[in-house]
Amino acid sequence: MSTTIGARRAIHTPTLTVGTQVATAIAVCVAQVGLAIPAVLNGLFQEDLGTTSAQLTWISDAFLVPVTLLELTFGVLGDLFGRKRLLIGGSLLLALGEIVSVLTPGAGVSTDARVAVLWIGQALAGIGAAVLFPTTLAMVAAGTHTVRGRARGIAIWAAALSSGGFISPLLGGLVTKISWGDDPYATWRWAFVAVCVLALISAAVACTAQNSSAPEGRSLDWPGQITIAVSLFALLFAVIQGSTAGWSDPWVIGGFVVAVVFFASFIVAERRSPAPLLRLDLFRNRAFATNSVVTVVGMFAFLGTAYSTSIRLSAIQDFSPMKTAVAFVLLQGFALVLMPLTARVIHHYNPRCALGGGFLLIGIGDVWIATRSVTDLALLPIVAPLVLIGVGFAFALSGVTAVAVNTVPNHLAGMASGTTSQLRDFGFTLGPAVVGAIALSNAASAIQAKIAGSPSLQSAMAAFNAAPAKAPEAERATVEAAVGAVNSGPLGANAVPASVNPLKDVAFHALDHAYSIGYVVCGVAALVAAFLAAAVLRGGANRPMVTEESLRD
Repeated sequence: MSTTIGARRAIHTPTLTVGTQVATAIAVCVAQVGLAIPAVLNGLFQEDLGTTSAQLTWISDAFLVPVTLLELTFGVLGDLFGRKRLLIGGSLLLALGEIVSVLTPGAGVSTDARVAVLWIGQALAGIGAAVLFPTTLAMVAAGTHTVRGRARGIAIWAAALSSGGFISPLLGGLVTKISWGDDPYATWRWAFVAVCVLALISAAVACTAQNSSAPEGRSLDWPGQITIAVSLFALLFAVIQGSTAGWSDPWVIGGFVVAVVFFASFIVAERRSPAPLLRLDLFRNRAFATNSVVTVVGMFAFLGTAYSTSIRLSAIQDFSPMKTAVAFVLLQGFALVLMPLTARVIHHYNPRCALGGGFLLIGIGDVWIATRSVTDLALLPIVAPLVLIGVGFAFALSGVTAVAVNTVPNHLAGMASGTTSQLRDFGFTLGPAVVGAIALSNAASAIQAKIAGSPSLQSAMAAFNAAPAKAPEAERATVEAAVGAVNSGPLGANAVPASVNPLKDVAFHALDHAYSIGYVVCGVAALVAAFLAAAVLRGGANRPMVTEESLRD
């Protein structure tokens, strides 16, 4: 017989029904589809919108940032007002954000205005996902009262989340084959139409779910919510902008300072609050504290890897969305295939087995893929390392989720779920931001060094930049767009055909080297997470969850 986990609170935590399990699985899957869909479309965004490198990074992070900032808040709201309401509302808000993204203006409107509309749509969709991630996990945690039941519920939840990560590129690859008028690049809008439809289906299915809540000791902790939101946003802003504005830029330095000041203010606010957004005494539990660090570092490594793979295949090697999707099936499809095994592992064995082994595989795969040059324009050379990373992620995601929800009292499921989701998605958000900053800064420096050391390249660039003034009136706009793209950054320089672009070959090889460094950074982070999990985590995964009394001891 399975061990009972914590004291049951029958009024607020009914046993998880099949319908609720289905509703939560669909909702978290759709939220992850929305999160991951921009990655496979980066190449099309670059071609259609003419984005700078920073704008391209912010398309993904416009979704990720509100997810990271608001998950703790929605964990509280679910506890107070019922999680079923949030499940429906989050799905509808996700659908609304995707509709706004579809309405991104076409050619004839400035790039900044077009990108701004897309950012707004993705930010709205991200708020919807910020509702769904912690709410779905809290419903699973609150409705499972045995180790075996919780292990199974978490494995299903993790498999559904990961399934969204590989469904999205497949979906993006399929729908972008649909024509949209006379604009060959606008077909990326169909991907957002598809996500909108899925979100509406999720909202409909959520109407059949059971409700749960845990209002005891919970209230809207405005000082905590504001300070942590400002801190995280300032940190992400500084990291992303540092790659283009420079690390000595006053805005970037100011971002880091604001992040530190407001994080310290968050700690003070939570210590003083009678109903904190995050109870700091949870971190007295070594397993919870270690798992929190492992979650941020390890998820940073994984999504940094996914981001690097997306840029490698779509924006550097110019693979089609459908071909790029194959890589994401390998990266995230194994969580579904291995679900019975991951459930068994987190039920029967020490969590460091899943965590340490999973992140070790991710680290090995990252270092391996860093040795594969983009000059080999085929997917086959990176299939094996992608498989290693995908298998590792299947175990690591289930492991970090299981440790987080099993190391807090059951009535704090909402807080634990919000914390786990925020830490996971903070790592996810840092992945593209940090890896993009490192890779793009390195590539830009390499390109400038190449130009400075080559008089012939300097002459070619001078002639290229002067081309719009000499071009016929009918061709001038096209030539100006090409010059603007080449000067927008390494990705723009790589996107313009070599027939008119003197920097094409230089940018291609600079990006090859730069994103290899990105893979190495992710690999090192994954190995650090593996070491922490193996060396620090103790205790069996099937121990009863900690009680309120043990937190006070």
